[in-house]
Formats: sequence, C-alpha cells, structure tokens
Amino acid sequence: MAGDIANRVMLFVIGRCKPDKPVLELSIEGDALIVEETDKVYRKEKGLKKGIAFPTSLSVNHCACNYNPSPDSDKGIILKDGDVVKIDLGVHVDGYIATIAHTIVVGATEDNKVTGRKADVILAAYYTSEILQRLIKPGGQNFNITEKITSCASEFNTLAIEGIISHDMEQNRMLGEKRIIQNPGEALRKEYKKCNFVENEVYNVDVLFTTGEGKLRQLEMKPTIYRRTESAYKLKLQTARTFTNEVTAKFGYMPFTMRAIEDLKSARMGVTECVNHQVMEPYDIMFDKEGEFIAQFKYTVLLRPCGNYKITGVPFDPSLFQSEFLIKNQELAGLLSQSMVKKNKKKKKGKTTENDENTESKSSEKIGRAHPL
Repeated sequence: MAGDIANRVMLFVIGRCKPDKPVLELSIEGDALIVEETDKVYRKEKGLKKGIAFPTSLSVNHCACNYNPSPDSDKGIILKDGDVVKIDLGVHVDGYIATIAHTIVVGATEDNKVTGRKADVILAAYYTSEILQRLIKPGGQNFNITEKITSCASEFNTLAIEGIISHDMEQNRMLGEKRIIQNPGEALRKEYKKCNFVENEVYNVDVLFTTGEGKLRQLEMKPTIYRRTESAYKLKLQTARTFTNEVTAKFGYMPFTMRAIEDLKSARMGVTECVNHQVMEPYDIMFDKEGEFIAQFKYTVLLRPCGNYKITGVPFDPSLFQSEFLIKNQELAGLLSQSMVKKNKKKKKGKTTENDENTESKSSEKIGRAHPL
C-alpha cells in the first residue's frame, strides 16, 4: 500500500519535471500528493498515522541529496533541459515505510538520448541497484555487497559516493541496525559490523554514484529536512520546546520538511538548540564539485522465503542512455542476467491438498500483517 502510493507519486513528479519548472513547486506538489493519497486509506482507523516518510526532494546535477527548498528561497533552482535530477521521497502507513529514489534527465527522449558522463553515471547506478536486488537475500552478507558496489562503479569509470548507507527498516524506525555501506571511509570501516540477511526483513537499498571524487561536501545551503531522534534532553528555549512538540505530534520520528511547520520563523530559532543537543538530526544538503554529475536509485525490498519482493521502483529505459562503457566483469554480468521472477516448483500430478493451501495462506497472511507495504 505505502509502496504503491510512493510509486504513483514518483511517476507524477517525473512527469512534471519539465524545463522552467521550479524545484520548490515540484517538492510541494509531491508532498501534497503523498498526503492526499494516504488520506484515502484506513480512514476509519482513528489514531493511525500515515503520510510522508521522507519529503519530496529534487537534487540537481552535482547536488547529491536532500534538496527540498523552503518558500523564502525565491523558488530556488529552476529546471532546464539536460539537468540530471534525482527525485527522492518516502511514504508510510501506520509507521511501515516505503522509500524510493529515481534519476532522470530533463528532456531525454528516443530522439534526444543522454550521452557522455551523464549516461555513464546513471547507467552505473541503475545496473548496480539491479545487481543488489539479486544479492540482498536471506543468507547473504553485507561485506560482500560493499565490494560488488565498488566493482560496479569502476565498470563505468565512476565512483560510489563515500559513506552512503542501505539498511533494514522496522515499523516507525527508518534506520535499522543492519547496514550496507558503499565506499566506506576509514572511520566507517572501523564501525562497520558484519551482518547476514534474514527472511521477512525490509531493506532500504540506496545507490549514489558520481563522476567526481566520491566525497561530498556542504555548501552554504542550510538543511530544510530534519528528523526527531530518540534522545531526551530538557530544552531551555520555549521556541525549541514548542517546535519539538509540534514535530512529535505531526511526524513522530519520520523525517519532515521545515516547510510543514506552522510558525517557520519561531521554528528556525528553536531548531538550533534541538540540533546542538541531538534532539533533532538534520539532513544536510550535500554536493560534489560543480560540473560533476550524480545519479541515485533507491527502493524498498522485502526478503521473502519465496524470493525478494521489490515494493518500490518505477520503469527505467536504458535505451535512452548511450555510454562507451559496458559491464565486462563476468560475475557482475552474470548476476544482472539472473531473472528476478522465481518459478514455482512443479508439483506431482493431483490436486493441491488442503494442507498446502492452508500453509500458503498462512504464510501470505503473516507477511501481510508484518509488512503492510
């Protein structure tokens, strides 16, 4: 359910990415549609929270992530032909989260194909995301996947951005304990713990590649997306306390945009104390060097006994992109060629027994209750 809504909103935003379109307008439209669509489900369930799990962000060209401008930013960035746009958003229903990110090039068509370094980085990120779907499965291990991400990036002469994390998710908890780190730096390597994947876990799989150096930096843009943490601290400023109470009531522990706060001016005064004492966590707007291009693909996947179920993801047409590079690594090419459609085992002649039907029904029911995505 949350996954279906996320996919619909993503397709809507993609369709609205045209030249001369302000990113601010697209972010507002995406968020409004998430709220509208989630309002339609479980209407009789009083107290059930649903809505935005990650605000609609559109990060352009060398901007990597978390660009969700505020109304006083004079409309911010205006899209133009040839821009590489990363659209990132999330939806939740009763705290069960579905995330998605997709990369497009404004104006790309069959008659106007994407070439050069833009094509290289987008294809590299896309094919890597597809390979990871085949590797993140029950019994698999995170360290092995980190190595494959690095190999995939090098096939297209690109780099995996340092420190990007894929992770498990639980109800009302976006960032779980199990993590897959792409291109971990020295500090992250020391903290990186080995883990195995288990049936019925849900993962947020995030791939971010660049034509640049692989290390991001902050510029002068202040973050506009925050998340309430589980840290407890007695805030001193009234503005900080009022801000925190509003965030907790409206969003719980889900990321939110400052644009959704009623008194934005007071909230900006209070957020500093909240961040300084780890009550709020900012999602910094990150960049590579100007002139470089960054691509992102993100999806939510449920590890089921009968095979992975990719909850989010919209169609991507590789034929619109022309790169001089190919995946030559035989192991990676072999993984990519694997079908994700799991064939049913042939049963002996005869009707399905009542026992078989009950087992299948109970298995589906269990998954449905645990992950209504």
